[in-house]
Amino acid sequence: MILIILGFVVFIVGISFSRGTDELKRFAGPARIVGLIMILIGILTACVIQIDAGQVGVKKLFGKVQSDVLNSGLNFINPLMEVEKLDVKTLNYTMSGVHDEGTKTGDDAIRVLTADGLEVTIDLSVLYHVIPSEAPKLLQQTGADYEDKIVRPITRTRIRDNAVYYDAVALYSTKRDEFQQRIFNSIEKDFKSRGLILENLLVRNITLPASVKATIEQKINAEQDAQKMQFVLQKEKQEAERKRVEAQGIADYQRIISESLTDKQLQYESIKAQLALAQSANAKIIIMGKGNTPVILDTKDNK
Repeated sequence: MILIILGFVVFIVGISFSRGTDELKRFAGPARIVGLIMILIGILTACVIQIDAGQVGVKKLFGKVQSDVLNSGLNFINPLMEVEKLDVKTLNYTMSGVHDEGTKTGDDAIRVLTADGLEVTIDLSVLYHVIPSEAPKLLQQTGADYEDKIVRPITRTRIRDNAVYYDAVALYSTKRDEFQQRIFNSIEKDFKSRGLILENLLVRNITLPASVKATIEQKINAEQDAQKMQFVLQKEKQEAERKRVEAQGIADYQRIISESLTDKQLQYESIKAQLALAQSANAKIIIMGKGNTPVILDTKDNK
């Protein structure tokens, strides 16, 4: 458009030169030609517009938004139209308490009150994209800054609205997935009515108050100590059972031996021992007495 205006200016200047002095008349023709060329180039440039991949173009004529959209590639349009490009790719809006981690600089975490009156801090990422056919409606009703007008306020509001149904500890542990699905369903409806599709909602972190966190840690430590004590008691019971079985086995062995040994059996075992002793390399004299115990004399010469 600027090139067309400049072309008209140069063309008019060329006409004015033709009415001036002879010296100026020499530049009138070239000026008019240059002006016409600039006008033609400006018109051709304004009639062709390139839309990049992952974008759509929304046409505006004298401020009025047109209902149809321009898809990616080269498009021919009315040179008087303005085209605003909108991303239709997946976009990420993160709200985090960590500095420079979220979309906005600084602490942008969401602080909510739970059912038990405790304040919980939530870090969240929203994945969404613009519905291509709804881009004109979105631009007309909301504008190009739809992140600040739709994504951020609706997300933060719905999270606060749904957090009041859960206790802080449940929100942190057992009910986390349920809470995430609940806020996803409520935000999805709001987004869709505004021309946006909610793809995913990621609860990245839930931070409990320091007092609650300390209580949970104490409970976990107590449970671990109780489990350790149960293990020790179980081990001691098993050791006591092992010793009882061992003692019972020894007692049974002694009882069986005592019942099976008779006088004749003992005499026979004594004769076997004496025979083995008499057959040894050392010279010995065995004197059999009246008692059961023999007297053994060693006649080996000890020099």
